[in-house]
Amino acid sequence: MLERRRARGGGGAGPPDRRADAIASLFRCAGADRAGGAERAHSVLAGLEHLALQAGDDDWVLVHDAARPCLSLDALSALIAEARSLNEGVILASPVADTLKQVNDDGAVSATIDRSTLWRAQTPQLFPLNSLKDALARCLEALEAVTDEAMAMEWAGEPVHVLEGPTSNIKVTVEADLAFADLMLRTGRE
Repeated sequence: MLERRRARGGGGAGPPDRRADAIASLFRCAGADRAGGAERAHSVLAGLEHLALQAGDDDWVLVHDAARPCLSLDALSALIAEARSLNEGVILASPVADTLKQVNDDGAVSATIDRSTLWRAQTPQLFPLNSLKDALARCLEALEAVTDEAMAMEWAGEPVHVLEGPTSNIKVTVEADLAFADLMLRTGRE
């Protein structure tokens, strides 16, 4: 959202983007303009370390990908309510609907994967700040790749629960995703 606002020149080139302005304001207030790392997990850890300097021992943190601009207030509220209810980490996710194929080195299908227990992780992901910071730091030392915060918490033996997120909470990775996200944001649909 912030990039979209910058691309429009911040004003005069279109209507104000209240979401982008609100997010930018939060970052300025929190002093959260930290340099990123080599990988996503390193950037998240740098942010968590900064937040931990200002946070209480019992504070929680939401980690959200900027590449998921269509998060609804309803989904965010439900995630927070679920974490409060369970007092354990929760992520948004969606059940896998497509048939999944395992493919060998020759490009031939070797198996069809049972999808009944498979979910696609989304963000935000909500965890106790210090638990996530410690888990992510230890996980990064031990593993080559950490794909999301839930993976670090799983690796540390911490519980991670799933709350079904809306299908509109897409990750923008290709141009077609950008067009879909733009439509969702302009129409306010979920």
